[in-house]
Parts: sequence; structure tokens; C-alpha cells
Amino acid sequence: MKNIFLAFLILFLSIQKIEAQKEQKVKRDFRIMFYNVENLFDLENDSLTNDDEFTEEGERHWNSTKYYDKLTKIAKVVIAVGEWSAPDIIGVCEIENRHVLEGITNFSPLKTIKYKIIHQNSPDRRGIDVGFLYRPEKFKPINYEAIPINFPNVPEHKTRDILHVTGIANNNDTLNIFVNHWPSRWGGQLESEDSRIYVASVLRAKVDSILSNDATPNIVIIGDLNDYPENISISKTLNAKSEYTNPNKKELYNLAWHLQTQKLGSHKYGGEWGILDQIIISGDLLNGENKTITSINDAHIFNANFLLEPDKSNVGFKPFRTYVGFKYNDGYSDHLPVFLDLYFKK
Repeated sequence: MKNIFLAFLILFLSIQKIEAQKEQKVKRDFRIMFYNVENLFDLENDSLTNDDEFTEEGERHWNSTKYYDKLTKIAKVVIAVGEWSAPDIIGVCEIENRHVLEGITNFSPLKTIKYKIIHQNSPDRRGIDVGFLYRPEKFKPINYEAIPINFPNVPEHKTRDILHVTGIANNNDTLNIFVNHWPSRWGGQLESEDSRIYVASVLRAKVDSILSNDATPNIVIIGDLNDYPENISISKTLNAKSEYTNPNKKELYNLAWHLQTQKLGSHKYGGEWGILDQIIISGDLLNGENKTITSINDAHIFNANFLLEPDKSNVGFKPFRTYVGFKYNDGYSDHLPVFLDLYFKK
């Protein structure tokens, strides 16, 4: 507990320094971050979900020391990603409920940022959801919806909702943000592919609806899609393009393709890095014609040294995760964060 308190104090002082240097020029105008935080569960046993392993009596021996240490570590990552100005929007996945989001915003060093929360419970069997944090002085939500995933042929199959938030950035431009956590590859990529293709079709239908009704939709899709950019669900069903020349505002463009060409990854499996955590945007953000713009070089994977550990089974490094199997590893997450910078035309 003493070490946790010391870490908390250091991070608190870091945030105070950030607040004191707000006048310092920051290159970007708006930063959107996504982070799969790897199984952030609270300390209570929810009788309606399969969360038993994340209790003190469970197989992972989850307790208050580990929980508050995890909150502090998440805060450290957010502060590091933000540099001199905290991210304006944060999408997260693998969080159990609103309570753990309140833990991040109220009981970690992030409490001085005063993030607000958007969340809705999903029907996932383990009880894990996606969530949305935002700085109210930089983004004002107009509406949000949790888009349910009801598999027509397998109604008993439950997964996370897609969280769609529409709001106004502080340049008075509208943003449509989708936070995703698609079904896992449990059982094999090919065996589970149909479920991700179906989720992609649900998301595509929603995107098409926005594109048909909004001249400048400013769509940003973030999330752990559990597929790679070239997989059918993303490249064909969602139709997120990999060619960025002459972007069409009615099309989607996957910035993860560009990151992949740089041999970067957000997740490591079988000794190979890949990008499961992706950033997909509408062409109007790329073509330079709107009030809000970005470029392929403004999408990033945050791979700071403190988020990595040596990969003893393969080569190089891998994400420094919280658990390896059921063994507590005292790390951060099995995924690296991704983020996108936006710029406002003056």
C-alpha cells in the first residue's frame, strides 16, 4: 500500500505540473485515445455475470491492493499519452461497469482532470463493457446510444454493445465516435470470424445512415476489433480502405494500415506483433476540406518502455500485462494504447 500511495503522489504531482503548464503550446488541438485495459474488474461478485475469478476467493485472487494499483497504472498511461494536455476523449474496453470508470476518474490521479463518463451495461457473459471518458470543456455530448448486437442465428451468443457518442468539439464541429470491442478469437480465427463479420455489418449500417444524412459526418471508429486490417470483417464488410489518395468523405479509411506498414503493433500473439486496436475515420477528416482535419501520420500506437517487458519465449519485447494466465504479473495491459490527433482550421 505504501508503494501505491507513493506512485499516486508522483502521478498527482505530474498532473499538477501539466495543469500549471497549460499555456505551453501544444501542437494538436484534440486527442482521442483508445485503450484495452485488460480486465478491469471491481471488488464485488456480480451474481448476474461470470466474474467469479476476479474476486478475493477467485482463481486470480483479485483484491483492493491490485485494484487500486491498476487504477494508478491506467492513470499513468493516460497522462503519458496526453503529454502536456490530457487526452480529450478516451475510449476503453474490458471494464466491468461504470463503477470502475468512476474509480479511474475519481480515485486515481486523473481526478484533477475531471473526466465525465458515458457508459451502458452490455449483455456480455463476463460482464465486460466498453466505456467513454471525455473532458467537458473540450467535448459536449449531444446524444449517445449503445448499439446492441443480436446474432440472428445464435441468439444465445452475447457480446459487447457498440457505444456511439455524438457531440460537439470545442471548435463547434460535430464528431461521431464509435467505441468497439468485437468478439474474441476464442476457438480460432476462422471459427469465430462470422461473429465479427456480423458486428462489422451492424456498424457499417449505422455508418451508412450517418453518411446519408450528414454532409460532414466526422466519424472516428476506435476499438479492439479482434481482427487485423486485412481481415474480411474490416476490409470487406466494414469496407475500411487502405489507400488514402484523394479520400472520399463518404468512405471509411483505416489508419491502422499505415501503422502496419511501419511494422508496429498494439498486441503480440505467437511472437508476432499485430494491430487489433484500430482507428478508422471518415474521408472528410482526411481530405482537408472541413473544420476538423487529420492525416495518416497523426495516428499512433503508444509503446513507451514502461508498457513493455522482455519476450523471453520469442524475441524483443511484448506488452507488460497484468496477468499471464492466472499468474499476477503486476503490469499494465496485454494491449498498447492507440491515439489520434485532430486539428482545427482557424
